[in-house]
Amino acid sequence: MELKYTPKEIEQKWQSIWENDKTFKASADRDKKKYYLLEMFPYPSGRIHMGHVRNYSIGDVIGRFKRMRGFNVMHPMGWDAFGMPAENAAIQNKSHPATWTYENIAYMRSQIKKMGFSYDWDRELATCDLDYYRWEQKLFLEMFAKGLAYKKTSFVNWCPKCETVLANEQVEDGACWRCDSDVNLKELDQWFFRITDYADELLENTYNLPGWPERVLVMQRNWIGKSFGCEIDFPVENSTDAIRVYTTRQDTVFGATFMSLAPEHPRALELTTAENRETVSAFIDKIRKTERIKRTADDLEKEGVFTGSYCTNPVTGARMPVYLANFVLMDYGTGAVMAVPTHDQRDFEFAKKYDLPLRVVIQPEGETFDAATMREAFTEPGIMVNSEKFDGMQSNDAKEAIADYLHKQGKGAKTVNYRLRDWGISRQRYWGNPIPVIYCDSCGVVPVPEKDLPVVLPKDVAFSGEGGSPLARMESFVSCSCPVCGKDARRETDTMDTFVQSSWYFLRYCCPDYTDGILDRGSVDYWMSVDQYIGGIEHAVLHLLYARFFTKVMRDLGHIAASEPFINLLTQGMVIKDGAKMSKSKGNVVDPDALISKYGADTARLFSLFAAPPEKDLDWNDQGVEGSFRFLSRIWKLVHDRLDMIKNAGPLDPASLTAEERNLRRAVHKTIRKVTEDLDESFHFNTAIASVMELLNILQPAELASPQFPAVMKEALQSVVLLLSPLVPHITEELWERMGNRQPLSQTDWPSFDPDVVIDEEVLVVVQVNGKLRSKLTVAAGTDEDELKALALADEKVAPFLDGVAIRKVICVKGKLVNIVVG
Repeated sequence: MELKYTPKEIEQKWQSIWENDKTFKASADRDKKKYYLLEMFPYPSGRIHMGHVRNYSIGDVIGRFKRMRGFNVMHPMGWDAFGMPAENAAIQNKSHPATWTYENIAYMRSQIKKMGFSYDWDRELATCDLDYYRWEQKLFLEMFAKGLAYKKTSFVNWCPKCETVLANEQVEDGACWRCDSDVNLKELDQWFFRITDYADELLENTYNLPGWPERVLVMQRNWIGKSFGCEIDFPVENSTDAIRVYTTRQDTVFGATFMSLAPEHPRALELTTAENRETVSAFIDKIRKTERIKRTADDLEKEGVFTGSYCTNPVTGARMPVYLANFVLMDYGTGAVMAVPTHDQRDFEFAKKYDLPLRVVIQPEGETFDAATMREAFTEPGIMVNSEKFDGMQSNDAKEAIADYLHKQGKGAKTVNYRLRDWGISRQRYWGNPIPVIYCDSCGVVPVPEKDLPVVLPKDVAFSGEGGSPLARMESFVSCSCPVCGKDARRETDTMDTFVQSSWYFLRYCCPDYTDGILDRGSVDYWMSVDQYIGGIEHAVLHLLYARFFTKVMRDLGHIAASEPFINLLTQGMVIKDGAKMSKSKGNVVDPDALISKYGADTARLFSLFAAPPEKDLDWNDQGVEGSFRFLSRIWKLVHDRLDMIKNAGPLDPASLTAEERNLRRAVHKTIRKVTEDLDESFHFNTAIASVMELLNILQPAELASPQFPAVMKEALQSVVLLLSPLVPHITEELWERMGNRQPLSQTDWPSFDPDVVIDEEVLVVVQVNGKLRSKLTVAAGTDEDELKALALADEKVAPFLDGVAIRKVICVKGKLVNIVVG
C-alpha cells in the first residue's frame, strides 16, 4: 500500500464523495438538537485569500465537531454579491457587473470546495439573484407601510470618487470605507430605515448576549449612545421662536454665554442677518467639505462665524450671540449647543479665540476661580456658584434640581438622547437592489404594488464611467405608469445599501427555495437563531448592528419568532505577514491555490488553526506551514507502519493490561478529554492540536511485546484520527478507511474518555521547606496525608534543611505538595 502522503489525490477523492453523497445536506430533524453555524459570507471579489481560509477553517472545525457530537448541523454558504466593485470592474473591463460577479462566484466556489469545507451547497444563495432581492423589495414595502421606511431631505456623507452616499457607520476616520477617499457632506433626498425606533431594545439586549465578545457589545452601546439630559429653549431676540438645545450638563446653564450651531443646522441661514450672509454662506460651504472625523478631533482648531443674531439665556436673561462653529455636529442632539466656556474645553478655546464672555458656575470645594485668569475649562464635578438658588449644591445633585426647575418654568424638559441616527439606505449606484417606489406628480410617492414585484434590475445598461447611477439615464427603466391613477410617472433610480442584503441573508438560508413569501416560518423558527456566528470585529457597528435591527423588524412583521440573530459570536483575528495585514498593495499575499497545490488543503487548514487562537492575529510564516505538512506526514507514516497490527488486533481487555499499557492508554484518554474541552468550550484549536502532537510523540516510539499492545495501539491511533478529523478531514477520512472502518468519519461519533482511565496511578508531590523547593516525591495516587508527611520528613534531600531546627507545622495538599514550616 502507498506509504507516501499525497494530499492531492486523497483530497479530490473525499471532496467528490462528500459532494456526490450530499454528506452535509441539512434538513429539519426534531429528534436532534439543531446547531446553526455560519461564517460571514464573502463578497465575490475574484479569489479567496488566507483570511477566508482561516475564517472558514474555524467554522468547519466547529461544524464537523458538533456533527460528531450528535447535533443536527446546518452550515450554509453564499455570496454578498451586490456592490460597487462590480460596477467599477464593469467600467474598467467593458463588461457587465453581473458577468463579473457570477464569474467570480464560480471561481471562488471552486476554490472553497478545494478546502473541503462541510457546506450545505443546496442552500447557496447570492444576493444579486432575483429570487433573493425580490423578497427584499417586498420587505421594504412592508416596512414602508409600517412607517419604518421613509424619505426625507438631509445632509449625507458623500464620497466624491464613488459618487454615492455612505451611512455614518461606513465612514471610517473621515474616509470612505470602500475607497479611502475623503468624505464630505451633501444635501440630498434619501430613503431611511427607522432604526432609532429600536434603539432601546438594541441597547438593552446587549446585556443579554453572554456569547458575544464584550468589546463588540461596548462598541454597539457607544454607537447607540443613550444619554440622559435636558432640552432647553433659548428664545431668539426679536422673534417668537427659540433655539432648542440638548445637554447633559444642565448644571452649567447659568454659565452659558453664547450659542453654537452646526453649520448644517436648518436655521443657520434663517438666523443670519443680511450683512453677515455672505460670510456665513462661505463658512457653511467650507465646513461641508471638511471631513467629519476632523471636526470631532480634540486638536481641531476651533473656527466659527457670527450670524448677527442673539438669543437669551432662559435662566440668567443674558444676551447670547449666535455663532456657527465647526466642531458642532448636526447628528448629535439638536445641532445646537449652549456654549459654557468655563466648563467645556471646546467652548473655552472658541471663546478665547473670538473674545466671548466667560462665567464660572462650578468650582472645586474650597477654591475660587477667576474667569479672567483661567487657562482651561474646569470640567469636573464641584460646588455650584453664580447659579442663584442652586449656589452651594454639589453640581451632580444640581443636575436633577435644575432639570425640575426648567420643567416647572416651561423653559425645558428632561429627555433621553441617542447618538444613533436612522439608517440612510439610498445609493446612487446601479449594481444594487432597486427601491420599489414610483413618483407621480398627482399621487406623490407610491409603493410598487406587490403584484408588480419584483422591480427587475435591467441588464441592458450602458456604463460610461461618468459616475452616478446609469439607471437614472435609462428612460426605459425610469418611465412608468402610476399604479394609482395611471398617469405618467417615474421610478426611483436609487438602489439599496448593500448592507441591507447582508442584514437578513442568514434568515433566507433557512428556506432558500421557498417561493410563497419572504420566509417559510416553520423552517426559520426551527433553525433560528444562529448558534455560532464567525467574522471580523470590523463589522461591530455595521453589519452586526443592522442584522440585529432587521431581526427585530422581521419579528414584529410576523415573519420570525427570534429577537436576536446570533447567540454566540466569534471575532477572528487577521492574518499578518511581514508585520502587516495581508494585502495586494503591500505585496505580502499568500495565494491559497498555490499553497493547496504544494501542500494540500489539510496543511493549509492545520497551519491556520495551529498558529494562533482564533480570536488573535495569525502571524504567517512558511516554516510553520512546512512543520504542519511534516506533522501530517508523520501521522500518515505511523498509521501505515502499524496498519497490519491494527487490522489484526483483538478486543481490548482493560483488566489484563500491563503498567506500561495502562500508562499509554491513560495518555490517550487524557488527550481525548483535553481536545474535547478545547473544541467544545473555548475553540482553542491550537492547544488541541498541541495535545495530539504530544500524544503522537508518546505513541511513535512505543513498542511492547505483550498480547494487549496491538489493541491498545489500535485504540490510540483511531483516537488520534478521530480527534484530528474536524481539523484535517481528508487525511483522517483516508486513514480511517485504510484502518478497516466501513463507516466514514463524517458519520462517526466523537470519542469519549473513560473517567476511570484518566486517573493517574502515580503522582508527583513537591516538597518545600519554608516555601522553597527542596525535593520531589513520586507516590501512589491516593496516598493519605499522614503517609505523605512521613515520606517528606524522611526524604534524604530534605533532611539537611531540618537539622537543628524546630518543625512548627507541616502543610499538606493531597497529591500535590508538602510544605514543612521550620523556625
